[in-house]
Amino acid sequence: MALGSPSAFGMDLEAIRRAYARYAPIYDHTFSWMLARQGRRLAATTAAARARVILELGVGTGLTLPLYPADRRLVGIDISPDMLALAQRRARERKLGQVAGLSLMDAGNLAFCDASFDAVVAAYVMSVVPEPAAVLAEAARVCRPGGDIVLVNHFAGETVARRRIERALEPLADWLGWRPAFGFEELMAGSTLRLVERRPLAPFGLFTLVHLRKPA
Repeated sequence: MALGSPSAFGMDLEAIRRAYARYAPIYDHTFSWMLARQGRRLAATTAAARARVILELGVGTGLTLPLYPADRRLVGIDISPDMLALAQRRARERKLGQVAGLSLMDAGNLAFCDASFDAVVAAYVMSVVPEPAAVLAEAARVCRPGGDIVLVNHFAGETVARRRIERALEPLADWLGWRPAFGFEELMAGSTLRLVERRPLAPFGLFTLVHLRKPA
């Protein structure tokens, strides 16, 4: 995926960078209460259950980093230099030995060899990238056979009222930095990954934990 290439819904990597440059200074104080607790903890716990070497896509400010066990080896990437700088500072200040590296990288074009990781985590990522299916394919490529891919994301609602709100917000995707009306079926179309679990999360089921497994 070329830098700045547009998606079907208008977002591109430069728009995402601009959005998260705005969010970076306030992200932990405004979003962590909703995003950091149940979803991030479950993502880290699920991935670490069977994995020793873990890749986190869209590591952001590093809210998830302390949630991984100390005896795991964790690599994180993000497209936003502003967010990544905060993650690097968090890892350094908290002396998080499980963090093996944090790099600026496009999740749709990973600079890792095939089957490099036991598990891949993408928490609150798939609706903020231009090509979600390409990111999922890259996650599958760098995950070892039989390994786990753990997602936490907002997916389009099933009620009429919620769908109307999400569609109304869709034209603002570039400014928001995420896609409000993103569907689970759209993400999984053509994927060979096996669904292990799909669990709505509190509050109100606005976010969903999706546990996938790569065929052995």
